[in-house]
Amino acid sequence: MNRPARPSPPNALTVAGIDPSGGAGIFADLKAFSALGAYGTGVVAALTAQNTQGVTGVHGVPPPFVRLQLDTLFADVRIDAAKIGMLGTAEIAVAVAEGLSRPIAAGRLPHLVVDPVMVAKSGDALLGREAISTLIEAVLPLATVLTPNLPEAGVLLDARPPDSVKEMQRTAERLRRLLRDDGQRFVLLKGGHLSGDAIDLLHDGDRMIELAAPRVATRNTHGTGCTLSAAIAALLAGGAEPVTAIRRAKEYLTEALRHADRLQVGSGHGPVHHFHAWWPRA
Repeated sequence: MNRPARPSPPNALTVAGIDPSGGAGIFADLKAFSALGAYGTGVVAALTAQNTQGVTGVHGVPPPFVRLQLDTLFADVRIDAAKIGMLGTAEIAVAVAEGLSRPIAAGRLPHLVVDPVMVAKSGDALLGREAISTLIEAVLPLATVLTPNLPEAGVLLDARPPDSVKEMQRTAERLRRLLRDDGQRFVLLKGGHLSGDAIDLLHDGDRMIELAAPRVATRNTHGTGCTLSAAIAALLAGGAEPVTAIRRAKEYLTEALRHADRLQVGSGHGPVHHFHAWWPRA
């Protein structure tokens, strides 16, 4: 049974990096929030110099200022759900965990979606190796939903990434143990790196739900992970139960991929079309 809808519009928060090309990070998250009916807020954890072809530089925001952004925002604005994306360093991860743990404990942040951003679509590293253990120990226990892809799952578990749906099931079970066992906590293990249809696994410690979607033929896949996690956060903020929010977010992303070629942004991996349902065809 769905809970009563939150005040309209709900408020969603993204804590992530800035991608100047707009395809990933905070800019993409705000587009997904808006497309799905949530008012978007953002805390900047890192700046990047990047386009659709690659990342040429990363500059982390000083951790005390990341914490100040969070404290100042929560002192004034009701946040119905948040997502975490690129953090970059262990120190920033600690600042974010400390800044979110108090609102979560006080019931002022009902849901947190964690997208463990480690590598850009171009292959450039976005998370230092020293930050991985901090992410696991400080951030993951706060998550309502964890959304790793297969390579990220391998890094989190210090293991070879799964290469079949059967292996994904075992991996999802191991990842679920990294989350708190105090209610509804979910791992959404994304299987997009496998061949064939895109099959994700959703595991809550009990159920193992297979979520399949047709693979969309497009090279414009920049920011798919950011967009999916932001979509989940927006729908959770609006009052949807986690399984419903995750299913609807996947449907939204599939359509954003279907319409991605309508955009002309860069010559590499372009962005998905966040506003496919709103913008008229050319």
